Amino acid sequence: MRFEEKLRQYTDLINKALDELSAVPDNLQREVYEAMRYSLMAGGKRIRPVLTLAVCDMLGGCEEDALLFGTAIECIHTYSLIHDDLPCMDNDDLRRGKPTCHKKFGESTALLAGDGLLTYAFGRMADLDSYHRVSHTDALRLIAEASRYAGCDGMIGGQVVDLACEGRDDVGIDTLVYMHRRKTGALIHLAAEAGAYVAGADSAELKKIGEYADGIGLAFQIKDDILDFTSSTETLGKPVGSDSENGKTTYVTHYGIEGARKKLDEATDFAIESIKYFGEKAGFLIELAEYLINRKN
Repeated sequence: MRFEEKLRQYTDLINKALDELSAVPDNLQREVYEAMRYSLMAGGKRIRPVLTLAVCDMLGGCEEDALLFGTAIECIHTYSLIHDDLPCMDNDDLRRGKPTCHKKFGESTALLAGDGLLTYAFGRMADLDSYHRVSHTDALRLIAEASRYAGCDGMIGGQVVDLACEGRDDVGIDTLVYMHRRKTGALIHLAAEAGAYVAGADSAELKKIGEYADGIGLAFQIKDDILDFTSSTETLGKPVGSDSENGKTTYVTHYGIEGARKKLDEATDFAIESIKYFGEKAGFLIELAEYLINRKN
């Protein structure tokens, strides 16, 4: 199957599951469910759950279990976007070409919608009766990993460092890499690791999959840094130049456009070399890495 067809197959499966799990109940708190669904179903590349499914498929695991974890991770990712857009963070008005959640529903409801998606995600992962082939022990281990990668030592920690570095001109490359590996890379690593755990990967396989995820996670953020300087609001679906306006240090401000592109290629090459460990089975994941660095938004 061609890469584009397989990617569409994955995204269709993910979107169907997300549509079902985000149904809006008819109750007094309906508005927060509407805000959760609005952000969750606003589009996006679904890279994290795609990664979970693709790694699981490569290793012969159970697709239903991978989909459960992958969609939970997408809920965590969406909550982080809602909060990231708030006036107290990046103060963005557009996300994926639509008004951000707080612009549509107000700040209070947006904050609660993010909280709702986060707590729902962990409830979904903790529904042990829903698993087909994953043991309860492995499920609990993955939930603990999700807490770590989404928490203060992972994604939240990266956001803290990002905010602390705004307006500073002394942010070094070590700090920049530290921030990117957490703010963006942590959930990408978690998504790949979840697919591996679901499929019963051994320690050597987990190591190579982790290296691949770290490579594409860093490459993904470097590409975002480049697009913020080179793209348009219409193409990206969100304001461009916001990094400069907020005084953020990025790969572009540190290395320049051409230097950032070189670092993008290096991170992608590292990811591809790592996943080649799996031979022909890694074909989709190799093409996924190439797809991510050539994307327009």
